[in-house]
Amino acid sequence: MPQTMVQKILAKAAGKPSVEVGEVLEPNVDLAMSHENAALVINQFAEIYNGLGKPAKVWNPNKIAIIFDHRVPAESKKTATNQKKIRTFVAEQGISKFHDIRGDEGGICHQILPESGYVMPSYVVVGTDSHTTTHGAIGAFSFGIGATEMASVWALGQALNIEVPPTIKVIINGTLPKYVLPKDIILHLIGKISAEGANFKVLEFHGEAIRNMSTSGRLTICNMSVEAGATSGIVPPDEETVRYLREEAGYKGEIDMMQADPDAVYDQIVEINASELTPQIACPHTVDNVKPIAEVEGIKIDQIVIGSCTNGRLDDLQIASEILKGKKVARDTRMLVFPASSRIYQEALDKGYINDLVKAGAVVMNPGCGPCLGVHQGALGDGEKALATTNRNFKGRMGNPVSDVYLASPAVAAASALTGVITDPRKGVN
Repeated sequence: MPQTMVQKILAKAAGKPSVEVGEVLEPNVDLAMSHENAALVINQFAEIYNGLGKPAKVWNPNKIAIIFDHRVPAESKKTATNQKKIRTFVAEQGISKFHDIRGDEGGICHQILPESGYVMPSYVVVGTDSHTTTHGAIGAFSFGIGATEMASVWALGQALNIEVPPTIKVIINGTLPKYVLPKDIILHLIGKISAEGANFKVLEFHGEAIRNMSTSGRLTICNMSVEAGATSGIVPPDEETVRYLREEAGYKGEIDMMQADPDAVYDQIVEINASELTPQIACPHTVDNVKPIAEVEGIKIDQIVIGSCTNGRLDDLQIASEILKGKKVARDTRMLVFPASSRIYQEALDKGYINDLVKAGAVVMNPGCGPCLGVHQGALGDGEKALATTNRNFKGRMGNPVSDVYLASPAVAAASALTGVITDPRKGVN
């Protein structure tokens, strides 16, 4: 039976020759990831073993990753106490893939996993975070689950009651114009199919533009697949995947180059010509309220944010640096920059990007989720507007339900920082 990427991955994980869409499985998990919400998982995990009357022990400490990133450093007594609880659990269970609040190995979970070589093609990856879809960029079936579900994974090593999802094939051909970035592709796609257009389905990405795209760009696209309702986004592994895993993640083992069958059956096929795209803006208060930049130019912006698990990687900081170098952020506009990991922060320092951004007037924060979810750093004032490279713009997403959040690429964010209004980077900024 012809199989999509995710069908093949789930069949392998369930020990079956093939699987059908709608079939319910309990696949083996290759990696289980949590961040500070591991404190909730620990509580649920303990309950499982209390009922059994025996000491709690995870199924495989080498297949669990825990990364502190949402509230770092801790902003409250409650957060600090939860982080302490997790540290104790990590030590007791012998979990090695633990990234604490450190300047040499910290960062956002969805950056730490790929750059550390924790995710491989054909893996089943689960995470207690909706943007676990990010890791499909490496060729994994990667999706978010709840704390109770994660507790069962920690205990059994299997994801329970997983229904094989249908797949939408997204073909992106053409060449992106200058200052039109992968973020613009995924915003355009979400606007095209809506925030519910891929509900409970997988977005499988193909085409010339994807083949020529860096892993960084693929991470951006898969990261925001969930904003179209998708269970996961996935890019079949290719030469770029191998390059990234070898050169950037330092992985030396075998790599499974699993591909979808040429005659795989898809629920839908969506085609996009990247050559025709312009910078895209997701306007308040939904991610699918997407407009070409020409329709929103000139809107006053109070705060610019570059960073997050969506667009805080080295190439994102590079393009912002190129646009801002030797210039100044508008006097009445704040600019915050959150590198996605300590490694990226250090590389950006070495290459001079951070220096360019700071001299321009940006405030560079420690790697972390920062203002993206609105609980730690960078909250907005009443009536203020933010332009961010993050992934969501719901009311209150950045800490204030009476503020507005626009989503855009790093190029648009940097150009807009210079003028204080939404600005098209293709037109040049003096």
